[in-house]
Amino acid sequence: MDLTTLKAVVAELQAVLLPSRFEKAQQGEAHGLQIALRSLEGSFWLDLSWLAEAPLLLLIPPPARQGEGSTLAQQLQHGLRGLALVSLEQRGWDRVVELGFAPRPGEALQRSLVLELMGRHSNLFLLDEQRRVIALGRQVRADQSRRRPIGTGDAYGPPPSMAGEPPRHLESQESWRRRLTLVPLTLKRALLDAYQGTSPALIRQLVPWAWADQPVLALEESQWQALWEQWQAWLQALDQGRFALQLGSNNDYRCWSPAEAGANPGQATALAINSGLARYYGSRLSQRQGDQRRESLAQRLRQAIDRERRQAEQQQALADAVPTSAGLQQRADGLLCLQNPDRNQIDEAQALYRKARKLRRSLAAILPRLEHHQQRLRGLETSLTFVDQLEDGAQLETLAEELEQQLASLRPGRGPAPTRKGANRRGRSAPAPAPSPLELRSASGLRLQVGRNHRQNEWISLRQARRGDLWFHAQELPGSHVVLKGSEGPAGEADLAAAADLAAHFSRGRGNARVPVVMVPAETLQRIAGAEPGTVRHRGGAILWGEPERAQALLRHQPERPEPKASPDSRTTAAEGP
Repeated sequence: MDLTTLKAVVAELQAVLLPSRFEKAQQGEAHGLQIALRSLEGSFWLDLSWLAEAPLLLLIPPPARQGEGSTLAQQLQHGLRGLALVSLEQRGWDRVVELGFAPRPGEALQRSLVLELMGRHSNLFLLDEQRRVIALGRQVRADQSRRRPIGTGDAYGPPPSMAGEPPRHLESQESWRRRLTLVPLTLKRALLDAYQGTSPALIRQLVPWAWADQPVLALEESQWQALWEQWQAWLQALDQGRFALQLGSNNDYRCWSPAEAGANPGQATALAINSGLARYYGSRLSQRQGDQRRESLAQRLRQAIDRERRQAEQQQALADAVPTSAGLQQRADGLLCLQNPDRNQIDEAQALYRKARKLRRSLAAILPRLEHHQQRLRGLETSLTFVDQLEDGAQLETLAEELEQQLASLRPGRGPAPTRKGANRRGRSAPAPAPSPLELRSASGLRLQVGRNHRQNEWISLRQARRGDLWFHAQELPGSHVVLKGSEGPAGEADLAAAADLAAHFSRGRGNARVPVVMVPAETLQRIAGAEPGTVRHRGGAILWGEPERAQALLRHQPERPEPKASPDSRTTAAEGP
């Protein structure tokens, strides 16, 4: 949120929130705070975030109730109780907003809430009448900032001044151009260094982005004139408060209107800028949180895979040592075959016999353990493939729940599995909704089902499959099960190719041009007891070559499918799921 955006947001908030009574505060995230305010026009929620990647100040829809017990929320609850928001200001060219609170309009301020939106230096401060810090979003120690360490009880001082000169509407074109050409930089770098309040987003709004990387000394006269006119239009919009949100096509936006667009005086009360930006940032922050959660799951899976691989290698090493029992037997036989073996040689031979027998007996215990670790390893690698190929938040929530149970089952000495959400007082689980695998249509109209997690794999391959259905899976690669519903009609070559392409696409071999895919009748699949849901064995099968790129074309041309309803036998699936 650059300076121009901040000025536009503040202009809208001033028209709606001044004055308004403070009601409550909550802190749902470590770097964000939400406060509820009530004015004559109704109740509003203000979101204040000092997250380094996206610091912002916005009105948002009523959020979920969370974080009321955090220390910062309680400090604001106590410090602002009974006070009203009577001032909301952003001064000069600093991205700093100050909210002033007093018992009623016209009286002296008793508390101030200062939000600094400056990238990784962003922070929030609650100040008393003497402008001393009562509470803050994060302490800044001396080893973190030599220029401005600040903590509870310190006197608040403004952040250091930004580099460059404040833009002035009355500055002449000659002076403005001379300032930008003082050092031979690119146009983008020159604007950022020469003037306060500029940002990469603003530069994209002022000039074509291709110009921004040109050296200032290489710009033509027509380019300088076009930039000057846009520069003046931006300054006039700030001076006159002409703000309006315009969303671009490249995930970009701008909040100021050129002179020819005219002003919209009714826009401040409509909260068009705040509403639009709340949606804009909300979707991107949700995506960011989803990406972070996905990466966290992937990292935990990789760690679990490393542990299982080490344990499997240990068991394999023990199994490889068993053939040496024959050599021990031969050595013992050789000792006892001597003409006159002494007592030490006889004792050594007996020890070799015992060691050989122990190695042979251990094989019966080693092989099941080795198979157990290999099954776990295959399940974890398949889970990692599911995580890497996630496409939306709904899949993430479903997969995350399944993976938490999978990872918990790997911990030694684990307790009982957690009760499912919705369990009744007797501990019985409420029926889980039926899995919702990806469903597509082949060229001839046959259904194609794709499992996107272990439970969906089991659902389509073992629960829903009927005689005549065909099962596809990338050969020797972790990935999704694909079932072609041949029970609903005859399958042609194009249908088989589409199923093979999907199995290749939703596998670890997605980056390859061609992937070998196994095709077997679904009724011949057998579940492996004790393994992850959806782990099956099969015999034989035909090998087809799938092309992941062709699957992408099939996915792009599929119509939207409505959300499936819970099936009558979902109770059975929940009982046998992970």
